[in-house]
Amino acid sequence: MKVFKFGGASVKDATSVKNVANVLSLFKDEELVIVVSAMGKTTNALEQVVNAYFHKDDKLGEYIEEVKNYHLEIIEGLGFKKDHRVYEELSNMLVEIDWILEEEPARGYAFAYDQIVSQGELISTKIVSAYLNENKFGNEWLDIRDCLITDDTYREGKVNWDLTEKLVMMKIPALLKKEKLVITQGFIGATPENFTTTLGREGSDYTAAILSYCLAAEEMIVWKDVPGVLSADPKYYEDAVKLQEISYLDAIELTYYGATVIHPKTIKPLENKNIPLRVCSFISPKEKGTSIWHHHETKPLVPSFIFKTNQILISISAKDFSFIAEDCLSRIFGVFAKHKVKINLMQNSAVSFSACVDNDTFKIPGLISELHLDFKVLYNEGLKLITVRHYYPSTIEMLIKDKTILLEQRSRHTAQIVLKEE
Repeated sequence: MKVFKFGGASVKDATSVKNVANVLSLFKDEELVIVVSAMGKTTNALEQVVNAYFHKDDKLGEYIEEVKNYHLEIIEGLGFKKDHRVYEELSNMLVEIDWILEEEPARGYAFAYDQIVSQGELISTKIVSAYLNENKFGNEWLDIRDCLITDDTYREGKVNWDLTEKLVMMKIPALLKKEKLVITQGFIGATPENFTTTLGREGSDYTAAILSYCLAAEEMIVWKDVPGVLSADPKYYEDAVKLQEISYLDAIELTYYGATVIHPKTIKPLENKNIPLRVCSFISPKEKGTSIWHHHETKPLVPSFIFKTNQILISISAKDFSFIAEDCLSRIFGVFAKHKVKINLMQNSAVSFSACVDNDTFKIPGLISELHLDFKVLYNEGLKLITVRHYYPSTIEMLIKDKTILLEQRSRHTAQIVLKEE
Protein backbone atom coordinates (compact mmCIF):
# COMPACT_ATOMS: atom_id res chain seq x y z
CA MET A 1 0.00 0.00 0.00
CA LYS A 2 1.27 3.46 -0.94
CA VAL A 3 0.28 6.97 0.04
CA PHE A 4 0.11 9.62 -2.69
CA LYS A 5 -0.15 13.36 -2.24
CA PHE A 6 -1.39 15.66 -5.00
CA GLY A 7 -0.85 19.37 -4.36
CA GLY A 8 -2.86 22.36 -5.50
CA ALA A 9 -1.02 22.72 -8.81
CA SER A 10 -1.88 19.11 -9.73
CA VAL A 11 -5.64 19.80 -9.47
CA LYS A 12 -5.73 23.48 -10.46
CA ASP A 13 -8.15 23.04 -13.38
CA ALA A 14 -10.19 20.39 -15.21
CA THR A 15 -7.24 19.31 -17.36
CA SER A 16 -5.12 18.79 -14.26
CA VAL A 17 -7.79 16.70 -12.52
CA LYS A 18 -8.03 14.51 -15.64
CA ASN A 19 -4.26 14.09 -15.46
CA VAL A 20 -4.57 12.72 -11.91
CA ALA A 21 -6.51 9.83 -13.46
CA ASN A 22 -3.70 9.38 -16.00
CA VAL A 23 -1.16 9.11 -13.18
CA LEU A 24 -3.32 6.66 -11.24
CA SER A 25 -3.69 4.48 -14.34
CA LEU A 26 -0.01 3.56 -13.89
CA PHE A 27 -0.87 2.01 -10.49
CA LYS A 28 -4.09 0.18 -11.40
CA ASP A 29 -3.47 -2.92 -9.28
CA GLU A 30 -2.20 -1.16 -6.13
CA GLU A 31 -3.95 -0.05 -2.96
CA LEU A 32 -3.53 3.71 -2.69
CA VAL A 33 -4.43 6.31 -0.10
CA ILE A 34 -4.58 9.61 -1.96
CA VAL A 35 -4.21 12.92 -0.13
CA VAL A 36 -5.37 15.96 -2.11
CA SER A 37 -4.83 19.66 -1.45
CA ALA A 38 -7.15 22.56 -2.22
CA MET A 39 -7.31 23.37 -5.92
CA GLY A 40 -4.86 25.89 -7.36
CA LYS A 41 -4.74 29.06 -5.27
CA THR A 42 -7.94 28.30 -3.34
CA THR A 43 -6.20 28.54 0.04
CA ASN A 44 -5.04 32.07 -0.83
CA ALA A 45 -8.57 32.95 -1.97
CA LEU A 46 -10.13 31.64 1.25
CA GLU A 47 -7.51 33.50 3.31
CA GLN A 48 -8.74 36.62 1.53
CA VAL A 49 -12.27 35.72 2.67
CA VAL A 50 -11.09 35.36 6.28
CA ASN A 51 -9.27 38.70 6.18
CA ALA A 52 -12.30 40.45 4.66
CA TYR A 53 -14.49 38.90 7.39
CA PHE A 54 -12.27 40.29 10.14
CA HIS A 55 -11.73 43.68 8.55
CA LYS A 56 -15.41 44.03 7.52
CA ASP A 57 -14.38 44.47 3.90
CA ASP A 58 -17.29 45.27 1.57
CA LYS A 59 -15.81 42.88 -1.02
CA LEU A 60 -16.40 39.81 1.18
CA GLY A 61 -19.34 38.58 -0.94
CA GLU A 62 -17.30 39.13 -4.10
CA TYR A 63 -14.44 37.01 -2.76
CA ILE A 64 -16.78 34.12 -1.90
CA GLU A 65 -18.36 34.33 -5.35
CA GLU A 66 -14.88 34.04 -6.92
CA VAL A 67 -14.24 30.82 -4.97
CA LYS A 68 -17.61 29.43 -6.05
CA ASN A 69 -17.17 30.32 -9.73
CA TYR A 70 -13.64 28.91 -9.84
CA HIS A 71 -14.83 25.49 -8.66
CA LEU A 72 -17.94 25.58 -10.86
CA GLU A 73 -15.69 26.15 -13.88
CA ILE A 74 -13.65 23.05 -12.97
CA ILE A 75 -16.77 20.93 -12.39
CA GLU A 76 -18.21 22.00 -15.74
CA GLY A 77 -14.87 21.38 -17.45
CA LEU A 78 -14.91 17.82 -16.13
CA GLY A 79 -18.20 17.19 -17.92
CA PHE A 80 -20.50 16.51 -14.96
CA LYS A 81 -24.21 16.57 -15.76
CA LYS A 82 -26.17 19.41 -14.16
CA ASP A 83 -28.00 17.05 -11.81
CA HIS A 84 -24.81 15.42 -10.51
CA ARG A 85 -24.46 15.42 -6.74
CA VAL A 86 -21.10 17.22 -6.89
CA TYR A 87 -22.93 20.54 -7.53
CA GLU A 88 -24.96 20.08 -4.35
CA GLU A 89 -21.86 19.16 -2.36
CA LEU A 90 -20.09 22.34 -3.50
CA SER A 91 -23.14 24.39 -2.52
CA ASN A 92 -23.33 22.74 0.92
CA MET A 93 -19.71 23.54 1.70
CA LEU A 94 -20.10 27.16 0.65
CA VAL A 95 -23.19 27.36 2.88
CA GLU A 96 -21.00 26.21 5.80
CA ILE A 97 -18.76 29.21 5.15
CA ASP A 98 -21.82 31.49 5.02
CA TRP A 99 -22.96 30.23 8.43
CA ILE A 100 -19.60 31.16 9.93
CA LEU A 101 -19.65 34.61 8.33
CA GLU A 102 -23.11 35.37 9.74
CA GLU A 103 -21.67 35.38 13.27
CA GLU A 104 -19.25 37.86 14.83
CA PRO A 105 -15.68 36.44 15.02
CA ALA A 106 -15.86 35.78 18.76
CA ARG A 107 -13.19 33.05 18.96
CA GLY A 108 -10.34 34.84 17.25
CA TYR A 109 -8.67 34.90 13.86
CA ALA A 110 -6.95 31.50 14.02
CA PHE A 111 -10.18 29.65 14.90
CA ALA A 112 -12.16 31.31 12.10
CA TYR A 113 -9.27 30.74 9.67
CA ASP A 114 -9.34 26.99 10.23
CA GLN A 115 -13.12 26.67 9.93
CA ILE A 116 -13.19 28.62 6.65
CA VAL A 117 -9.93 27.79 4.85
CA SER A 118 -10.37 24.04 5.48
CA GLN A 119 -13.34 24.01 3.10
CA GLY A 120 -10.89 24.24 0.18
CA GLU A 121 -9.63 20.70 0.79
CA LEU A 122 -13.11 19.31 1.34
CA ILE A 123 -14.39 20.80 -1.93
CA SER A 124 -11.32 19.65 -3.85
CA THR A 125 -11.54 16.03 -2.71
CA LYS A 126 -15.29 15.85 -3.40
CA ILE A 127 -14.65 16.94 -7.00
CA VAL A 128 -11.67 14.63 -7.55
CA SER A 129 -13.44 11.66 -5.96
CA ALA A 130 -16.56 12.22 -8.06
CA TYR A 131 -14.55 12.52 -11.28
CA LEU A 132 -12.58 9.35 -10.59
CA ASN A 133 -15.74 7.40 -9.77
CA GLU A 134 -17.30 8.59 -13.03
CA ASN A 135 -14.24 7.34 -14.94
CA LYS A 136 -13.89 3.79 -13.61
CA PHE A 137 -11.51 4.62 -10.77
CA GLY A 138 -13.73 3.39 -7.97
CA ASN A 139 -12.82 5.07 -4.68
CA GLU A 140 -14.00 5.76 -1.16
CA TRP A 141 -14.09 9.41 0.02
CA LEU A 142 -12.91 9.88 3.61
CA ASP A 143 -13.29 12.95 5.81
CA ILE A 144 -9.82 13.05 7.36
CA ARG A 145 -11.27 14.86 10.39
CA ASP A 146 -12.71 11.51 11.46
CA CYS A 147 -9.16 10.16 11.81
CA LEU A 148 -6.59 12.92 12.25
CA ILE A 149 -7.06 14.35 15.73
CA THR A 150 -5.14 17.37 17.02
CA ASP A 151 -5.16 19.73 19.98
CA ASP A 152 -6.80 23.16 19.70
CA THR A 153 -3.72 25.03 18.47
CA TYR A 154 -5.58 26.52 15.53
CA ARG A 155 -3.57 27.08 12.33
CA GLU A 156 -0.90 24.67 13.61
CA GLY A 157 -2.65 21.73 15.23
CA LYS A 158 -0.45 19.31 17.16
CA VAL A 159 -1.27 15.71 16.30
CA ASN A 160 -2.56 13.27 18.91
CA TRP A 161 -0.54 10.39 17.51
CA ASP A 162 -1.97 7.56 19.59
CA LEU A 163 -5.59 8.41 18.90
CA THR A 164 -4.92 9.26 15.25
CA GLU A 165 -3.14 5.96 14.61
CA LYS A 166 -5.95 4.03 16.29
CA LEU A 167 -8.65 5.77 14.21
CA VAL A 168 -6.69 5.47 10.95
CA MET A 169 -6.29 1.73 11.45
CA MET A 170 -9.98 1.39 12.28
CA LYS A 171 -11.19 3.18 9.16
CA ILE A 172 -8.78 3.12 6.20
CA PRO A 173 -8.00 -0.63 5.86
CA ALA A 174 -11.75 -1.31 5.90
CA LEU A 175 -12.29 1.25 3.12
CA LEU A 176 -9.47 -0.26 1.05
CA LYS A 177 -11.26 -3.61 1.17
CA LYS A 178 -14.22 -1.95 -0.60
CA GLU A 179 -12.17 -0.05 -3.19
CA LYS A 180 -8.45 0.10 -3.93
CA LEU A 181 -8.45 3.90 -3.74
CA VAL A 182 -9.22 6.11 -0.75
CA ILE A 183 -9.44 9.87 -1.38
CA THR A 184 -8.95 12.23 1.56
CA GLN A 185 -7.83 15.73 2.45
CA GLY A 186 -4.46 17.14 3.37
CA PHE A 187 -3.78 20.07 5.70
CA ILE A 188 -6.79 19.61 8.00
CA GLY A 189 -7.73 17.71 11.17
CA ALA A 190 -10.12 18.08 14.09
CA THR A 191 -10.07 18.53 17.84
CA PRO A 192 -11.72 15.93 20.10
CA GLU A 193 -14.58 18.46 20.37
CA ASN A 194 -14.98 18.21 16.56
CA PHE A 195 -13.76 21.71 15.65
CA THR A 196 -11.70 21.80 12.46
CA THR A 197 -7.97 22.56 12.72
CA THR A 198 -5.21 22.98 10.16
CA LEU A 199 -1.63 21.71 10.33
CA GLY A 200 0.15 24.81 9.02
CA ARG A 201 0.57 26.19 5.51
CA GLU A 202 1.42 23.53 2.91
CA GLY A 203 0.53 20.88 5.51
CA SER A 204 -0.82 18.31 3.04
CA ASP A 205 2.61 16.68 2.80
CA TYR A 206 2.54 16.25 6.57
CA THR A 207 -0.91 14.65 6.37
CA ALA A 208 0.40 12.12 3.87
CA ALA A 209 3.38 11.39 6.13
CA ILE A 210 1.08 10.90 9.15
CA LEU A 211 -1.05 8.41 7.20
CA SER A 212 2.09 6.67 5.86
CA TYR A 213 3.34 6.26 9.41
CA CYS A 214 0.01 5.00 10.79
CA LEU A 215 -0.49 2.54 7.93
CA ALA A 216 3.19 1.47 7.68
CA ALA A 217 3.06 2.34 3.98
CA GLU A 218 5.44 0.81 1.48
CA GLU A 219 6.22 4.25 0.05
CA MET A 220 4.98 7.84 0.00
CA ILE A 221 4.97 9.79 -3.26
CA VAL A 222 4.48 13.55 -3.57
CA TRP A 223 3.37 14.55 -7.07
CA LYS A 224 4.62 18.00 -8.12
CA ASP A 225 4.92 20.15 -11.24
CA VAL A 226 8.72 19.79 -11.11
CA PRO A 227 10.85 16.74 -12.04
CA GLY A 228 11.86 16.20 -8.40
CA VAL A 229 13.68 18.13 -5.70
CA LEU A 230 15.81 20.84 -7.27
CA SER A 231 18.93 22.36 -5.76
CA ALA A 232 17.22 25.78 -5.83
CA ASP A 233 14.07 27.52 -6.92
CA PRO A 234 14.67 28.34 -10.62
CA LYS A 235 12.96 31.71 -10.05
CA TYR A 236 15.97 32.75 -7.98
CA TYR A 237 18.80 30.58 -9.32
CA GLU A 238 18.82 29.59 -12.98
CA ASP A 239 21.51 26.89 -12.60
CA ALA A 240 19.35 24.65 -10.38
CA VAL A 241 19.75 20.91 -10.94
CA LYS A 242 17.61 17.94 -9.96
CA LEU A 243 18.82 15.90 -7.00
CA GLN A 244 18.48 12.15 -7.59
CA GLU A 245 18.89 11.09 -3.95
CA ILE A 246 18.64 12.99 -0.67
CA SER A 247 19.42 11.63 2.77
CA TYR A 248 16.78 12.01 5.47
CA LEU A 249 19.23 14.31 7.30
CA ASP A 250 19.67 16.67 4.37
CA ALA A 251 15.93 16.67 3.71
CA ILE A 252 15.23 17.67 7.32
CA GLU A 253 17.85 20.41 7.16
CA LEU A 254 16.57 21.78 3.84
CA THR A 255 12.93 21.86 4.96
CA TYR A 256 13.85 23.37 8.32
CA TYR A 257 15.58 26.23 6.55
CA GLY A 258 12.58 26.84 4.33
CA ALA A 259 12.76 24.62 1.24
CA THR A 260 9.16 24.58 0.03
CA VAL A 261 9.17 21.36 -2.00
CA ILE A 262 8.03 19.41 1.09
CA HIS A 263 6.58 20.44 4.46
CA PRO A 264 9.16 20.63 7.31
CA LYS A 265 7.33 18.06 9.48
CA THR A 266 7.09 15.46 6.71
CA ILE A 267 10.37 13.64 7.20
CA LYS A 268 10.34 12.60 10.86
CA PRO A 269 7.33 10.22 10.80
CA LEU A 270 8.69 8.59 7.64
CA GLU A 271 12.19 8.17 9.07
CA ASN A 272 10.75 6.68 12.27
CA LYS A 273 9.34 3.76 10.25
CA ASN A 274 11.94 3.70 7.46
CA ILE A 275 9.40 4.67 4.78
CA PRO A 276 10.93 6.00 1.53
CA LEU A 277 9.64 9.28 0.11
CA ARG A 278 9.72 10.12 -3.57
CA VAL A 279 9.05 13.48 -5.17
CA CYS A 280 7.83 12.92 -8.72
CA SER A 281 6.47 14.92 -11.63
CA PHE A 282 2.79 14.57 -12.45
CA ILE A 283 3.73 15.91 -15.90
CA SER A 284 6.16 13.01 -16.52
CA PRO A 285 4.92 10.36 -14.07
CA LYS A 286 7.08 7.56 -15.47
CA GLU A 287 10.28 9.36 -14.47
CA LYS A 288 11.90 8.35 -11.17
CA GLY A 289 11.93 11.78 -9.53
CA THR A 290 13.92 12.28 -6.33
CA SER A 291 14.32 9.61 -3.64
CA ILE A 292 14.50 10.65 0.03
CA TRP A 293 15.59 7.79 2.29
CA HIS A 294 18.51 6.43 4.32
CA HIS A 295 20.94 7.34 1.55
CA HIS A 296 24.58 7.74 2.52
CA GLU A 297 24.66 11.24 1.06
CA THR A 298 22.82 13.51 -1.31
CA LYS A 299 23.54 12.93 -5.02
CA PRO A 300 24.74 14.94 -6.76
CA LEU A 301 26.36 16.72 -3.82
CA VAL A 302 25.99 20.29 -5.07
CA PRO A 303 25.09 23.48 -3.17
CA SER A 304 21.36 23.71 -2.45
CA PHE A 305 19.84 27.18 -2.12
CA ILE A 306 16.80 28.31 -0.14
CA PHE A 307 15.50 31.84 -0.58
CA LYS A 308 13.05 33.35 1.93
CA THR A 309 11.68 36.78 1.12
CA ASN A 310 9.67 39.28 3.21
CA GLN A 311 11.93 38.86 6.23
CA ILE A 312 12.35 41.15 9.22
CA LEU A 313 15.49 41.27 11.37
CA ILE A 314 14.67 42.14 14.98
CA SER A 315 17.52 43.28 17.24
CA ILE A 316 16.89 43.15 20.99
CA SER A 317 19.08 44.61 23.73
CA ALA A 318 18.75 45.40 27.42
CA LYS A 319 17.70 48.94 28.26
CA ASP A 320 20.60 49.33 30.72
CA PHE A 321 23.34 47.68 28.62
CA SER A 322 23.42 44.61 30.84
CA PHE A 323 24.38 41.26 29.32
CA ILE A 324 21.90 39.27 27.24
CA ALA A 325 22.51 36.14 29.27
CA GLU A 326 20.46 33.01 29.97
CA ASP A 327 17.73 34.71 32.01
CA CYS A 328 17.15 37.37 29.32
CA LEU A 329 17.23 34.78 26.53
CA SER A 330 14.66 32.69 28.38
CA ARG A 331 12.28 35.68 28.55
CA ILE A 332 12.91 36.56 24.89
CA PHE A 333 12.22 33.02 23.69
CA GLY A 334 9.11 32.95 25.84
CA VAL A 335 7.73 36.01 24.04
CA PHE A 336 8.48 34.50 20.62
CA ALA A 337 6.76 31.27 21.66
CA LYS A 338 3.74 33.13 23.04
CA HIS A 339 3.21 34.91 19.72
CA LYS A 340 3.95 31.72 17.73
CA VAL A 341 6.75 33.38 15.78
CA LYS A 342 9.33 30.95 14.40
CA ILE A 343 12.94 32.10 14.25
CA ASN A 344 14.67 31.45 10.91
CA LEU A 345 18.10 32.66 12.03
CA MET A 346 19.40 33.97 15.35
CA GLN A 347 22.60 35.40 16.77
CA ASN A 348 23.59 36.94 20.06
CA SER A 349 26.44 39.02 21.42
CA ALA A 350 27.20 40.26 24.93
CA VAL A 351 24.49 42.93 24.86
CA SER A 352 22.15 42.05 21.99
CA PHE A 353 20.12 39.26 20.42
CA SER A 354 19.07 39.28 16.76
CA ALA A 355 16.40 37.14 15.11
CA CYS A 356 15.38 36.93 11.47
CA VAL A 357 11.72 35.91 11.06
CA ASP A 358 8.91 35.96 8.50
CA ASN A 359 7.28 39.39 8.52
CA ASP A 360 3.78 38.19 9.44
CA THR A 361 1.55 41.28 9.74
CA PHE A 362 -0.74 39.51 12.25
CA LYS A 363 2.03 38.30 14.59
CA ILE A 364 4.97 40.73 14.42
CA PRO A 365 3.33 43.94 15.76
CA GLY A 366 2.22 42.17 18.95
CA LEU A 367 5.62 40.50 19.34
CA ILE A 368 7.52 43.78 19.03
CA SER A 369 5.08 45.56 21.33
CA GLU A 370 5.59 43.01 24.09
CA LEU A 371 9.38 42.92 23.66
CA HIS A 372 9.41 46.72 24.08
CA LEU A 373 8.12 46.30 27.64
CA ASP A 374 11.47 44.93 28.86
CA PHE A 375 13.96 45.58 26.09
CA LYS A 376 15.19 48.06 23.53
CA VAL A 377 14.00 46.82 20.13
CA LEU A 378 15.14 47.83 16.65
CA TYR A 379 14.22 46.16 13.38
CA ASN A 380 14.83 46.17 9.64
CA GLU A 381 12.16 45.14 7.13
CA GLY A 382 12.22 44.25 3.42
CA LEU A 383 14.96 41.64 3.79
CA LYS A 384 15.83 38.33 2.16
CA LEU A 385 17.29 35.27 3.92
CA ILE A 386 19.47 33.00 1.79
CA THR A 387 20.46 29.58 3.12
CA VAL A 388 23.03 27.44 1.29
CA ARG A 389 23.50 23.78 2.20
CA HIS A 390 26.83 22.20 1.09
CA TYR A 391 28.22 25.57 0.10
CA TYR A 392 31.58 26.51 -1.39
CA PRO A 393 33.28 29.80 -0.37
CA SER A 394 33.01 30.89 -4.00
CA THR A 395 29.25 30.27 -3.84
CA ILE A 396 28.86 32.71 -0.98
CA GLU A 397 31.04 35.33 -2.66
CA MET A 398 28.84 35.14 -5.73
CA LEU A 399 25.67 35.58 -3.65
CA ILE A 400 26.83 38.56 -1.60
CA LYS A 401 28.66 40.51 -4.30
CA ASP A 402 27.48 44.15 -4.25
CA LYS A 403 24.80 43.33 -1.64
CA THR A 404 24.11 44.98 1.73
CA ILE A 405 24.68 42.24 4.31
CA LEU A 406 22.99 42.61 7.70
CA LEU A 407 23.84 39.22 9.21
CA GLU A 408 25.87 36.19 8.16
CA GLN A 409 26.52 32.79 9.74
CA ARG A 410 28.48 29.78 8.53
CA SER A 411 28.89 26.24 9.84
CA ARG A 412 30.67 23.31 8.18
CA HIS A 413 27.80 22.51 5.84
CA THR A 414 25.41 25.46 5.96
CA ALA A 415 25.70 29.21 5.40
CA GLN A 416 22.95 31.77 6.05
CA ILE A 417 22.92 35.38 4.94
CA VAL A 418 20.40 38.15 5.66
CA LEU A 419 20.54 40.91 3.07
CA LYS A 420 18.52 43.78 1.69
CA GLU A 421 16.00 42.84 -1.00
CA GLU A 422 17.01 44.07 -4.42
